[in-house]
Amino acid sequence: MNNSIRRPQGGGTAFTFIELMVVMVILGIAAMLAVPMFSSAADSQLQAAATMIAADLDYAKNLAITRQMNVTVVFDPSTESYQVQNSGGTVLSHPTKTGASFQVNFASDNRTNQVDITDATGFDGVSSITFDYLGSPYSGTTTTTAMTTGQIALSAGAYSTTVTIEPVTGYIRIP
Repeated sequence: MNNSIRRPQGGGTAFTFIELMVVMVILGIAAMLAVPMFSSAADSQLQAAATMIAADLDYAKNLAITRQMNVTVVFDPSTESYQVQNSGGTVLSHPTKTGASFQVNFASDNRTNQVDITDATGFDGVSSITFDYLGSPYSGTTTTTAMTTGQIALSAGAYSTTVTIEPVTGYIRIP
């Protein structure tokens, strides 16, 4: 008589139900973490453009303070662009692009070509903002009208955002 324990053919190489469930849970968690990272190109471009405008406005404000002169940022929604000028209306040199003027055009840049400047008249009805030697914002190209509201509205596809400039202080934020 043979008292040995019989083993099934194949040597038990299959996965157990528990092992399969653990793998499925790990894959589910990985998928939940990865899916939010794949936002649309329009949303990414919109955030990039808003950040770019905020940084350039902040640069213009700081330039006005350090050089003790008026610096104006003029927006043109028809061409999806803006430029940074001195008080005489001359476009300034770009701080990082040697030899280039400080003009930004969203339509001609692949990183922001889906972005539209939907409203740049948020500076009390005009499309330009001037910072004086203290960094205070003014509506228009002169320092005669203190700004009471300051917003640039942007959109890209179904997404939209606003860059806001606070009166008196010139604090710039993206909600």
